[in-house]
Amino acid sequence: MNAKPRRFAPRTAALLLVCAALGCGGAALPLAAEARVKAAHPRVNVTTVLPPQVMAGLQRAHVPLSSISVVVEKIGDRTPIVALNAGKPMMPASTMKLVTTYAGLSILGPDYRWRTNAYADGSVDANGVLHGNLYIQGTGDPKLVPEELIDLVQKIRKAGITGIDGALVLDKRYFDPSTRDLPPFDDDASAPYNVGPDPLLYAFKSLSFTLTPSSDGSVAIDVLPALAQLQIDNQMRAVNGPCRGDAASVSPSVAPQANGTVIASFTGDYSVRCGPRTLNVAVLDHSAFFAGGFLALWQQSGGTFSGATREGAVPLGARLVAMHQGPVLSDIVRDINKFSNNTMARNLFLTIGAAEEKPPATPAKSARAIEAFLRRDSVDMEYLTLDNGSGLSRDEHITALALADLLQRANASPVAQVFVESLPIAGVDGTMRNRLTNRGAGGNAHIKTGTLRDVRAIAGYVASADGNSYVVVSLINDPHSEAARAAHDALLEWVYQGPEQGARQVAAPVTEPRAKSASAADGKPRKNPRKRGAH
Repeated sequence: MNAKPRRFAPRTAALLLVCAALGCGGAALPLAAEARVKAAHPRVNVTTVLPPQVMAGLQRAHVPLSSISVVVEKIGDRTPIVALNAGKPMMPASTMKLVTTYAGLSILGPDYRWRTNAYADGSVDANGVLHGNLYIQGTGDPKLVPEELIDLVQKIRKAGITGIDGALVLDKRYFDPSTRDLPPFDDDASAPYNVGPDPLLYAFKSLSFTLTPSSDGSVAIDVLPALAQLQIDNQMRAVNGPCRGDAASVSPSVAPQANGTVIASFTGDYSVRCGPRTLNVAVLDHSAFFAGGFLALWQQSGGTFSGATREGAVPLGARLVAMHQGPVLSDIVRDINKFSNNTMARNLFLTIGAAEEKPPATPAKSARAIEAFLRRDSVDMEYLTLDNGSGLSRDEHITALALADLLQRANASPVAQVFVESLPIAGVDGTMRNRLTNRGAGGNAHIKTGTLRDVRAIAGYVASADGNSYVVVSLINDPHSEAARAAHDALLEWVYQGPEQGARQVAAPVTEPRAKSASAADGKPRKNPRKRGAH
């Protein structure tokens, strides 16, 4: 995939006036927004309709056209083939991660690595015991999981420290305190997707409990990661009978105790027919969770600890004893987009602000840094509103036209290959693995999904059967959006089948010839998405 940057001619916009064509009542775009789009992009004015199969999906879901925003463009030609409500600000849900990850890759670089450092401020005796404090300083590594943190533990031991009789001190100054202990997005505070950002984010601050019933009436409970202060009170019984109930019926009660331990209590009956089940539960605060995880690994490696844990700054006289570098940003972005990981996206979002405007990171610094980058990159973000960069917000907004602009620019950028390959592939992996599995678009569409209550979104690239590649964006903000997945799938399949031919069949005449972009004029539009079977 050629990653050479490419200049585009000024954008032209095709306004899709669906309601006017169908007589469905109401303007397709608010008049003020429509006027702004026409003023900015006056060359083309197409009157057309959405494909019948997409319309049918919207009608079945009871989603009116005023609630959906759609843009379809050929790669390298920024004149939309389809544009409905294109300039209307919409909640994008997790498609906002495209803004954060593209900006992150471009500003920080695909090979950027977070560092987690260990410092000591006391002497080490002949037995390897540190008579002083051990400081752990975090910079927001989004993937500091047990397999990564053990590297820091082993490096500390290689530095000659086998015991600590001082305190374990956590330096978390890289993010501003205002970014911590935020209220959850919804009422499910124990859901991992609600975990907020932190400079010492460990294992997404979530425990995975695996319940395995046995015919002897017992239920084995395993937990990852290990926390030094965690104890399991297992009073579950394996019983015969049908498997009923949801995860809530077997979820533990997690309670910190006065002596510093944390007890996870399991009670009730669990059917043998349910088989093994894994529950993911967010627990404790970030500092307690990190300290427990670090000390569990420290003790498993043979290390000793007799002090307390607290937060604090690394003193000037402390010496660096170990440094862990996390995975490269390209791998982090893949995890964020493939699996729509909100917590990782929020840590990346804050890291951008810290890197561009110096720590401590704040959302305002990050928003300024990203908006400044997009302006330099000639991406029109008039209605962009950034909150936490993950899309898990009712305050984040963007237009389909702006998101299409970003996808075009990302496709022409030096980070194109890394960015596109981070998106879920329809019918193959990530959040798209179970969609379009038996359709032509399966394996031929790299699509970021987004879902919130009253929001459903798709944005990405489709390699069509006619040999071209297209940008596709569709944002639905409506109480019935959850039922509109079929409409989005129909849109992706329609693009795969060849949208230009389909558009000619349903569109009214174009009032002016479309202007070709510089990249389209040379007859070699870039095709980012891989064809079926390519990995």
